[in-house]
Amino acid sequence: MLTMNSFSFAGKKALVRVDLNVPQDANGKVTDDTRARAIVPTVNKILKDGGSAILMSHLGRPKGKVNPAMSLKPIAEHLSGLLGKPVLFAKDCIGPDARAKAALLKPGEVLVLENLRFHPEEEAGDEGFAKSLAYLGDVYVNDAFGTAHRAHASTTIVAKFFPNAKLFGYLMQAEIDSVGKVLGSPQRPMTAIVGGSKVSSKIEVLENLIGSCDELIIGGGMANTFVKAQGGQTGASLVEEDLLDTARGIIEKAKAKGVKLHIPTDAVVADAFAENANTDQCAADAVPDGWMALDIGPKSIEAFRTAILRSKTLLWNGPMGVFEMKPFQQGTVAIAQAVADATSKGAFSLVGGGDSVAAVNQFGLADKISYVSTGGGAMLEYLEGKVLPGIAAVRD
Repeated sequence: MLTMNSFSFAGKKALVRVDLNVPQDANGKVTDDTRARAIVPTVNKILKDGGSAILMSHLGRPKGKVNPAMSLKPIAEHLSGLLGKPVLFAKDCIGPDARAKAALLKPGEVLVLENLRFHPEEEAGDEGFAKSLAYLGDVYVNDAFGTAHRAHASTTIVAKFFPNAKLFGYLMQAEIDSVGKVLGSPQRPMTAIVGGSKVSSKIEVLENLIGSCDELIIGGGMANTFVKAQGGQTGASLVEEDLLDTARGIIEKAKAKGVKLHIPTDAVVADAFAENANTDQCAADAVPDGWMALDIGPKSIEAFRTAILRSKTLLWNGPMGVFEMKPFQQGTVAIAQAVADATSKGAFSLVGGGDSVAAVNQFGLADKISYVSTGGGAMLEYLEGKVLPGIAAVRD
């Protein structure tokens, strides 16, 4: 298979699917350019080889209609600063303007196409639309892991028009390699930390991870369902009553496979879902009526930390509590710190999923983690063991 390092882009126009779906303020100014910065190595390699780069991306959810508020133009301008060179812009992603600008593109130049989702054919995975995109370049590079789970025209269908010239960009390859280190052949012991508010959104992740981890830590709101499934009193905590049997099944499966399962034994509770609520601590299975568990307690933090520090491979997906509110962020901060500490001792750590990534960024620990994933939904589906169409299309 072709790789960024083995392929020469000299004299070639690379059509690169990137993820420039970045947050902006009311004036269109980029407020977090993490995703934009992540594509710079791929673009620089293309230009350094003597090729040119045609970048395509979506932004927001314009629902197949042109929406000037979701134009990629301001992001193209921001990218120009990151690359230290002018970036050209086409006012559509297909059609005369895109074709003319792509045709005139010289080696060392970068062109950003307008928002792919201004066309309904993008999300529909339309072959004709994909062919129009493919017409612009000589080689296809997919560097957008965050959209790899969607079989859209630019992420999946377009690859078929480049049977012998398609490859992953550096970012995409790093994501694939990192998940491989965790789920493929991890160094043992391997510990998975899964949090978040609901079991329902993580059932398949838990089922898949039990097959590959040695220890499994469950935190966040979803832990309440496990506590109640074992006969605990959960007060007014968030519990998915219809998933109590599922939780019991996961507990049994972990036992059968010899996976050490960690469920919180104590909790920080509040009498309302609010930052200024009255708070207390109690056993996780003895939450008083009218009170709700909003974070893990000190005993759970200690037990989880001990498990994390004896691990050689770590996967973290989902917070331990409502970390957006200060009184309930201790558990998530402690887990983030424990993962960072284990990493400094030589463990490989992968943090994926929007909230966990936000947490390590917020607490200034991102550079102490081995790999922080850029793809929320894509990472989740990957952890569920699913084949992502954007990855399969390049590998085929």
